[in-house]
Amino acid sequence: MTTRIGVVADTHCPEFLERLPDRLFEVLSGVDLIVHAGDVDAEETLAALRRLAPVEAVKGDHDRSLDNLPASRELTVEGKRIVVVHGQRSRWLEEPNTLIWTLSLGYFRPHRGLPRALRRRFPYAHAIVYGHTHRARVEIIDGVLLFNPGGVYQWSPATAKHRLTQNPGWFEWCWLQVACHLRRYMNPSVGILEVSASGIVPRVVVL
Repeated sequence: MTTRIGVVADTHCPEFLERLPDRLFEVLSGVDLIVHAGDVDAEETLAALRRLAPVEAVKGDHDRSLDNLPASRELTVEGKRIVVVHGQRSRWLEEPNTLIWTLSLGYFRPHRGLPRALRRRFPYAHAIVYGHTHRARVEIIDGVLLFNPGGVYQWSPATAKHRLTQNPGWFEWCWLQVACHLRRYMNPSVGILEVSASGIVPRVVVL
């Protein structure tokens, strides 16, 4: 038997994204379960996803109003232990990464050490699903699958300019002046995990 899991992260809806894209619902149609790896933003977003399948979500660093969400979850699917976590770390690591990524206009790849840090944190998992970086990534570390589906919301010159129309605070306004000139950025994406007794097959789907 195979269980299909839809993997979503960093929707930021409606914080930055006014509505979930139609393509997301097309891609996730027919899955048995959806996991959301944080930065959901609103209960309405989870309710929309629940129309497709049951949802297991964790809290991200932008989910200040969703106090009912745990920081991490461990699910057992087809005998496989799957940990779901957002992935944010200390501000001493986070803020320099974000600053360098912005000043490099997107060419610097931030958070490179995050997968190994998560592998050490959850040593007994068969797979670790995380978000936060807004970068799709599939990696095997010491026999464990580290899977980031990428972000449903992505920073780009277009989204940065749109955010400027929403009256951001002064600090974010300053950051957006640089983000409007990003040269390298990711496309929105989600993931699919096909889980069976014989293994876990990951797939990233661009929206």
